[in-house]
Amino acid sequence: MHVSATVWWLTILGIVGLLLFDFFFHVRKSHVPTLREASVWSALYVGIALLFGVGVWMFGGSEPGAEYFAGYVTEKALSVDNLFVFLVIMSSFKVPRADQQKALLFGIVFSLLARSGFILVGAALINMFAWVFYLFGLILLLTAGNLLKPEGEESHSPDNLMVRVARRLLHTSDTYDGDKLFTVQDGRRVMTPMLLVMIAIGGTDILFALDSIPAIFGLTQNVYLVFTATAFSLLGLRQLYFLIDGLLDRLIYLAYGLAVILAFIGVKLILHALHENNVPFINDGEPVPVVEISTGLSLSVIIGVLVITVLASLFSAKGRVQNTASMMRRHAQEYLDVEHDPGLRTELYGKLVAGEEQLRGLPDKHRKLVRQEAELKELLRRVHEEHDRS
Repeated sequence: MHVSATVWWLTILGIVGLLLFDFFFHVRKSHVPTLREASVWSALYVGIALLFGVGVWMFGGSEPGAEYFAGYVTEKALSVDNLFVFLVIMSSFKVPRADQQKALLFGIVFSLLARSGFILVGAALINMFAWVFYLFGLILLLTAGNLLKPEGEESHSPDNLMVRVARRLLHTSDTYDGDKLFTVQDGRRVMTPMLLVMIAIGGTDILFALDSIPAIFGLTQNVYLVFTATAFSLLGLRQLYFLIDGLLDRLIYLAYGLAVILAFIGVKLILHALHENNVPFINDGEPVPVVEISTGLSLSVIIGVLVITVLASLFSAKGRVQNTASMMRRHAQEYLDVEHDPGLRTELYGKLVAGEEQLRGLPDKHRKLVRQEAELKELLRRVHEEHDRS
């Protein structure tokens, strides 16, 4: 599918316009998005992405259209998994909920820029070296294997290399001043921890790109489709964060579903590499007659695996218990260490009381699934003590 320079520039300007609109009309003023606000805008961004895909299908053909949708669905699923890491970062740095939007939007913009760079590099490598498909396939298979390892919140450390370097070079204040990057403390202009939060998110975005870019190149090698599918999967991610915050811990089988998808795409890439083979030590540098996986089959497998994964997670008793316990742990920490607004604290306390009643109503075999139960009980005890004193 040939794309003219005019269409490229119009697409880029449209994406930049959506990001600027998001900043000036939603993020500029600190606030906690309501469920309705998050739902409406999440649906709008998904709708824009789907309409764009319909346009690709109509004007570019069914094959590019299917490639775009396969890439978009895969990248969106990977971005949902990434939201869990963002949640860990926000909790670790104790960012007030009303001030999280600017950090999230920065993460989305940084991710878009980083992935655009990786897309250009990936496209150049593919054009120069056919063996790159072997490398991409191996990366995806290794990533799929890593996703199958048991992990929890403690495995997603926000203290990455970029943050450690920033801590050494940048001296920040101990407290936030809304979502500002700088504040005045003791008559001096100093940086706030919000800058470290953005650096932590930016550092993790680079790691995410190393997985997502090979994945989408396994579905299409058209740079325009790779870029647009990636960009539209990131747009609306901020609203989605607030919309499915309460469901992130519930998706306990998402990592397994993503592992299957990435392994499937990895095999697809290796089969394509064999079909186009020119590596001297494989079949004497001649193409290997193998069956390639069609785009239609790829799209069907990706959607099918995600549907099964999400439904299995939502109807799982283990998922319900883990979701409730993890939310209570976060809300308790927010009540004790992060939020100072009386209205938000009252709302958090109400959620904690409701969560306690929900856990007490579970059978013993389900309550035993609560991880770090002693730590959770201690947090709840401190919350009740502080609430009684206030």
